[in-house]
Formats: sequence, structure tokens, C-alpha cells
Amino acid sequence: MKRFVVILLVAVAMVQLFMAKPSDAISCGQVESQISQCLTYLSQGGTPSQPCCNGVKSLSQSLQNTQDRQAACNCLKSAASRYSNLKPDAASQLPSKCGVTIGVPISAIVDYSK
Repeated sequence: MKRFVVILLVAVAMVQLFMAKPSDAISCGQVESQISQCLTYLSQGGTPSQPCCNGVKSLSQSLQNTQDRQAACNCLKSAASRYSNLKPDAASQLPSKCGVTIGVPISAIVDYSK
């Protein structure tokens, strides 16, 4: 179950996959801050709050290059491992429920490092 949430969070981080602008890598603090409002939705399901969706959109827009996306991926994997009650279905639906297109499937078998 955690793997699905990790994958969702990684997928959200990959939204800007095809944009490549130079910047410093995003920090884990920035990533976690942007998705922190989603914890209730990720653990209970239902409808994500507007602050959650705003964070997902903000995270998506802040990932400017591959370095950012990989850093965000690692941060999200680490963050998701600290929560045992995250729902994989809620995780897989978060981008679409927030109106964000990520362009990659949310799956435990996808290698997001490529």
C-alpha cells in the first residue's frame, strides 16, 4: 500500500517531466510543505481539499528539470515511508482530482528514475 502512495507522490513530482530549465534542486522541506495538506485525503480518501490541490499544483510548477524531479521523487518516497495508513487508490487519483496531468501511470512497477 505504501508503494502506491510513494508512486503517486513520485508521479506528481514528474508532472514537469518534459520541461528542462536550469535551477537548484528542490529541497525535501519544500516538497513536504507543498503536499502536507494532502495527508488527510491520502489516508481517508474522498475529495482532496483546495489547499491540498494548491500544493500539488505548486509542486508540479516548481519542478523545472530532471534534477528537481529526481530530488522530489526521493523526498516523497522518504515522506511516504513514515505513514502506514496511506490509501493507494487515493494516491493514484490525487493528480486527476486536483486537475493536474502527470503523463505517467501511477504504478508500483514504473521506474521513475528513467
